[in-house]
Amino acid sequence: MNWIKEFKAFAIKGNVIELSVAVVIGAAFSSIINSLVSDIITPLILTPAIEAAGVADIDKLSWGAVKYGKSLAAIIQFILISFVLFAIIKTINKVNLVDVPKEEKKKDPQIELLKEIRDLLKKS
Repeated sequence: MNWIKEFKAFAIKGNVIELSVAVVIGAAFSSIINSLVSDIITPLILTPAIEAAGVADIDKLSWGAVKYGKSLAAIIQFILISFVLFAIIKTINKVNLVDVPKEEKKKDPQIELLKEIRDLLKKS
Protein backbone atom coordinates (compact mmCIF):
# COMPACT_ATOMS: atom_id res chain seq x y z
CA MET A 1 0.00 0.00 0.00
CA ASN A 2 2.91 2.36 0.66
CA TRP A 3 4.11 2.22 -2.95
CA ILE A 4 0.61 3.26 -4.11
CA LYS A 5 0.88 6.40 -1.99
CA GLU A 6 4.36 7.06 -3.35
CA PHE A 7 3.17 6.60 -6.93
CA LYS A 8 0.19 8.88 -6.33
CA ALA A 9 2.47 11.58 -4.90
CA PHE A 10 4.81 11.17 -7.87
CA ALA A 11 2.04 11.25 -10.50
CA ILE A 12 0.39 14.33 -9.06
CA LYS A 13 3.60 16.35 -8.79
CA GLY A 14 3.75 19.40 -11.00
CA ASN A 15 6.72 18.10 -12.99
CA VAL A 16 4.82 15.07 -14.27
CA ILE A 17 1.77 17.11 -15.20
CA GLU A 18 3.91 19.76 -16.91
CA LEU A 19 5.75 17.05 -18.81
CA SER A 20 2.47 15.49 -19.94
CA VAL A 21 1.22 18.83 -21.21
CA ALA A 22 4.54 19.43 -22.96
CA VAL A 23 4.35 16.06 -24.72
CA VAL A 24 0.82 16.73 -25.97
CA ILE A 25 1.70 20.22 -27.16
CA GLY A 26 4.91 18.88 -28.69
CA ALA A 27 2.98 16.28 -30.66
CA ALA A 28 0.59 18.93 -31.99
CA PHE A 29 3.49 21.27 -32.77
CA SER A 30 5.33 18.41 -34.47
CA SER A 31 2.50 17.92 -36.95
CA ILE A 32 2.56 21.64 -37.78
CA ILE A 33 6.33 21.63 -38.33
CA ASN A 34 6.19 18.40 -40.36
CA SER A 35 3.48 19.85 -42.59
CA LEU A 36 5.39 23.10 -43.03
CA VAL A 37 8.56 21.27 -43.99
CA SER A 38 7.10 18.44 -46.11
CA ASP A 39 4.37 20.44 -47.87
CA ILE A 40 6.02 23.84 -48.34
CA ILE A 41 9.75 24.10 -47.70
CA THR A 42 10.97 20.74 -49.03
CA PRO A 43 9.11 21.01 -52.37
CA LEU A 44 10.42 24.55 -52.86
CA ILE A 45 13.98 23.40 -52.33
CA LEU A 46 13.78 20.01 -54.02
CA THR A 47 11.67 20.85 -57.08
CA PRO A 48 14.64 22.15 -59.09
CA ALA A 49 16.76 19.15 -58.05
CA ILE A 50 14.02 16.66 -58.92
CA GLU A 51 13.42 18.30 -62.30
CA ALA A 52 17.17 18.28 -63.03
CA ALA A 53 17.28 14.56 -62.19
CA GLY A 54 14.41 13.93 -64.61
CA VAL A 55 12.09 12.19 -62.13
CA ALA A 56 8.57 13.04 -61.07
CA ASP A 57 8.97 12.24 -57.36
CA ILE A 58 11.89 12.25 -54.95
CA ASP A 59 11.08 8.64 -54.01
CA LYS A 60 12.06 7.62 -57.54
CA LEU A 61 15.63 8.94 -57.26
CA SER A 62 18.04 6.02 -57.56
CA TRP A 63 21.55 5.11 -58.55
CA GLY A 64 21.34 1.71 -60.12
CA ALA A 65 19.54 -0.52 -57.63
CA VAL A 66 20.12 1.90 -54.73
CA LYS A 67 17.04 4.00 -54.11
CA TYR A 68 18.32 7.00 -52.17
CA GLY A 69 15.42 9.39 -52.73
CA LYS A 70 13.56 8.71 -49.47
CA SER A 71 16.76 8.87 -47.45
CA LEU A 72 17.71 12.16 -49.09
CA ALA A 73 14.25 13.59 -48.35
CA ALA A 74 14.48 12.43 -44.72
CA ILE A 75 17.90 14.04 -44.27
CA ILE A 76 16.73 17.30 -45.80
CA GLN A 77 13.56 17.23 -43.71
CA PHE A 78 15.62 16.66 -40.54
CA ILE A 79 17.91 19.59 -41.33
CA LEU A 80 14.98 21.88 -42.11
CA ILE A 81 13.04 20.87 -38.99
CA SER A 82 16.14 21.43 -36.88
CA PHE A 83 16.65 24.86 -38.40
CA VAL A 84 13.01 25.89 -37.95
CA LEU A 85 13.04 24.76 -34.30
CA PHE A 86 16.35 26.56 -33.75
CA ALA A 87 14.87 29.77 -35.16
CA ILE A 88 11.73 29.45 -33.03
CA ILE A 89 13.65 28.73 -29.82
CA LYS A 90 16.09 31.55 -30.53
CA THR A 91 13.16 33.95 -30.98
CA ILE A 92 11.48 32.73 -27.78
CA ASN A 93 14.72 33.15 -25.84
CA LYS A 94 15.12 36.67 -27.20
CA VAL A 95 11.56 37.57 -26.17
CA ASN A 96 12.08 36.07 -22.70
CA LEU A 97 15.29 38.02 -22.18
CA VAL A 98 13.65 41.29 -23.19
CA ASP A 99 10.61 40.76 -20.95
CA VAL A 100 12.57 40.24 -17.72
CA PRO A 101 15.25 42.85 -16.99
CA LYS A 102 18.26 41.64 -15.02
CA GLU A 103 17.39 43.74 -11.98
CA GLU A 104 13.99 42.12 -11.63
CA LYS A 105 15.23 38.53 -11.88
CA LYS A 106 14.55 36.64 -8.68
CA LYS A 107 17.70 35.74 -6.78
CA ASP A 108 18.07 32.12 -5.79
CA PRO A 109 18.29 31.91 -1.98
CA GLN A 110 20.59 28.89 -2.16
CA ILE A 111 23.06 30.79 -4.33
CA GLU A 112 22.97 33.73 -1.96
CA LEU A 113 23.59 31.44 1.01
CA LEU A 114 26.52 29.79 -0.76
CA LYS A 115 27.99 33.21 -1.51
CA GLU A 116 27.70 34.17 2.16
CA ILE A 117 29.42 30.94 3.20
CA ARG A 118 32.17 31.57 0.66
CA ASP A 119 32.69 35.10 1.96
CA LEU A 120 32.84 33.86 5.57
CA LEU A 121 35.41 31.23 4.61
CA LYS A 122 37.53 33.85 2.89
CA LYS A 123 37.54 35.96 6.07
CA SER A 124 38.71 33.11 8.30
